Amino acid sequence: MSEFVIKVENVDKIYKLFDSNKARVADTLGLTRKKRYKEHYALKDMSFEVKKGECVGLIGTNGSGKSTILKIITGVLSPSKGKVEVDGRISALLELGAGFNQEYTGIENIYLNGTMLGYSKEEIDEKLDDILSFADIGDFVFQPVKTYSSGMFVRLAFAVAINIDPEILIVDEALSVGDVFFQAKCYKKFEEFKAAGKTILFVSHDLGAISKYCDRAILINKGDKVGEGTPKDMIDIYKKILVGQEPVLNSRVDALEALDENLGAALEDGKKWKDNYQLNPNVNEYGDGRASIVDFAVIDDNGNYTNAIMKGSQFTVKSKVHFNTDIENPIFTLTFKTLKGIDVTGTNTMYEKCDVGLCKEGEEYVATFTQTMDMQGGEYLMSISCTGYDGVDFVAYHRLYDLMNITVVSTKNTVGFYDMNSRVSVEKVK
Repeated sequence: MSEFVIKVENVDKIYKLFDSNKARVADTLGLTRKKRYKEHYALKDMSFEVKKGECVGLIGTNGSGKSTILKIITGVLSPSKGKVEVDGRISALLELGAGFNQEYTGIENIYLNGTMLGYSKEEIDEKLDDILSFADIGDFVFQPVKTYSSGMFVRLAFAVAINIDPEILIVDEALSVGDVFFQAKCYKKFEEFKAAGKTILFVSHDLGAISKYCDRAILINKGDKVGEGTPKDMIDIYKKILVGQEPVLNSRVDALEALDENLGAALEDGKKWKDNYQLNPNVNEYGDGRASIVDFAVIDDNGNYTNAIMKGSQFTVKSKVHFNTDIENPIFTLTFKTLKGIDVTGTNTMYEKCDVGLCKEGEEYVATFTQTMDMQGGEYLMSISCTGYDGVDFVAYHRLYDLMNITVVSTKNTVGFYDMNSRVSVEKVK
């Protein structure tokens, strides 16, 4: 198969959706000529190729078909139409503990999985020490895997998959349950695989990992391949899909023009900016009601509504407030927290010496915060509010705490919450 080790050609995967078990049985037994099901296309005319030595990422929303195509490539599922060609020995980690017998011990499962992959007992014996060292679960390896925590389970499963010397490694979100140290060990192994000319097909919702480790990304949405290209380009399009915008492959436009056009269009058609986002259903909302936050937006440097920001890029947060009474010098605020509730950074119009003046009843004001994203890659919670002082008393007019998540996509992280953007040099002493 020349330079390509995986070829997916015009693959469809269709599932029959029945209204009842009775209809399913009748169809299975051929007792009716009437079509008693709906067809659901999990994949539609899917085609792509993977070269030897590439690390290719598959990205897309839940239910887009990523796991389905991996299962077809590994032979777990058969396509309804089209064909898949694979040239090389595959090791796949598709689901947590897939292929493991819950009653067997860890050691017994290592030999079971190795045998299923075509290795002899003698070959597995040679690799056993490497597998046990990588998994690092101690004496639990002699216990039935049904007693394992999810973390131990994935450590052993990944250790087996990655240490049996496959030519093609396929991983589907299996790293998300491992701790950060184990994930670092796995990614280091990825780099060793790439250096050795191995091929990796990698599904993850961690856009930072896709950007950092993959040579190329394939974007799938609702069973269709939207496009393939550099991780950055595909992530940019994926961010549009996340906020419900049509995924269109087009040239980069001027960010300020795009921002004005997007915001203007939202105002003209009556759609609110916040309608573009999935919000926290458990947002902490309170205030005395003298002002109301009626709309808000997060916009990236391409002018797109998004909650995924590339580290090092500029982004804008807008907060629109309606005043229900006259208020002198209200304070607009913006804060980012970790998922554990630790404040990372934030600012407000008072800190920035941006005095608003008197806001009269019935008026609306928009606060615009524009800055560079220097927080580390990861997940954060954004909060906004309108506060102020009534004489000497501090007042919260309207607060929306933990309003929505912000994903920071990064190819380089440092220690702590934010990047100092250090300029580093090392010179040999003469």
